[in-house]
Amino acid sequence: MSAVYIEWHERSIRAVLIVTAALALMVAVPAAADPIGQIKTASGAVSIERAGARLPAAAGDRVEQSDVVMTGKDGTVGITFQDNSMMSLGPDSALALDRFKFDSTTHEGNFESSLKRGTLSVRSGYIVQQGQPGESMKVKTPAAILGVRGTEFVVRAEAPR
Repeated sequence: MSAVYIEWHERSIRAVLIVTAALALMVAVPAAADPIGQIKTASGAVSIERAGARLPAAAGDRVEQSDVVMTGKDGTVGITFQDNSMMSLGPDSALALDRFKFDSTTHEGNFESSLKRGTLSVRSGYIVQQGQPGESMKVKTPAAILGVRGTEFVVRAEAPR
């Protein structure tokens, strides 16, 4: 074999290995989800459970669909969402952000969350104003599902025993 062929062959193998490594890295590191809101205030113990990991949370952090926002016994957190909805969690609370879909042009969408335990104060945003009353925003608790029609409400959920 000629030296030119061997050099070309080695370069080809290196190129294949580089492409394979790049593809493996893209598969191993999932793309970050789009943020649906931002923590505006946080006090005491506040964390976000995301993809099985619990992360400390602070003002300025983004929240994503499927996150669970949790507060400790001394924690409170206020979140503003893309549709201008605002939610505040009291101490010892857990809120799952189940589904959030919002079109910033038409203001149509759906927002579903689940209050697992604790207290939640809500001021609805554009999704409720534009969507079907009681259908476009829902808050689930262990005891009920609330279809949001108005603009402000507070709900408390006891943790299952």
